[in-house]
Amino acid sequence: MTVATQNTEPQVAAGTGSYAPFVEPPREREPAELLPWLPCTLALEVPIVKFTVGTLLAMRVGTLIESAWHQSTDIPLRVNGLLMAWTEFEVVGERLAARITDLV
Repeated sequence: MTVATQNTEPQVAAGTGSYAPFVEPPREREPAELLPWLPCTLALEVPIVKFTVGTLLAMRVGTLIESAWHQSTDIPLRVNGLLMAWTEFEVVGERLAARITDLV
């Protein structure tokens, strides 16, 4: 039976009498660092009650649509169909934004 041991002595470069330079092992990179250019689709899903094709065809500019979501309830944020976070709507100036409240 053979037992492998780790050599803990400093390595000496052959024939030079000096120590070999220390080379750091490559660090592991985060997956997001490897593919920052990869496109993805974000979706906030808000259920709409009693929404029909007739309702869709009757929509005009300024039409209000009632949702089944309570104002204080978080909304799921999906990335390419996978649940990634919970959010809440917030008004920023004249725009509607989603603030992340919890990461899954």
